[in-house]
Amino acid sequence: MTLLRDESLTAGELAVWRMLQRAQVRVTRHLESELLVAHALPLASYEVLAQLAEAPHRRLRMNDLAERVLLSRSGLTRLIDRLQRDGLAVREACADDARGLFAVLTDRGAARLAEATPTYLRGIRRQFLDMLDAGELAQVRRLLAKLEDGLGSPRPGRLP
Repeated sequence: MTLLRDESLTAGELAVWRMLQRAQVRVTRHLESELLVAHALPLASYEVLAQLAEAPHRRLRMNDLAERVLLSRSGLTRLIDRLQRDGLAVREACADDARGLFAVLTDRGAARLAEATPTYLRGIRRQFLDMLDAGELAQVRRLLAKLEDGLGSPRPGRLP
């Protein structure tokens, strides 16, 4: 009994899937490493700070933030606990929903994000963008948009 026959995937299909996974993990590991070494900031923390910085009034409901950074609510709660402990973000009660909470970027968090952003952008350029020409990048964009559309994924900040 083989995985390929039982699950109706060809060897080529499974190879493409695994290549996608490896590429994403490798790029993510490089970004994580560079952010940790240069700024003592994990990639997930960077992503949360960036989402908050881009939001109106530097704040998002916890549920919306969890969806944007692809974390479970409990995972985001633990991450916000750490960011709050470091003074990079705070929680605020939602005035129109007694059970709702906002995550809010602090001035210290905005400064830390500003320091880390050049490292993050250089990492994306080096580990991903520099490996593709303009046509390939456009093709990757189309393919990823097709996948997201097929999955019904929300795309905050979607590129045109």
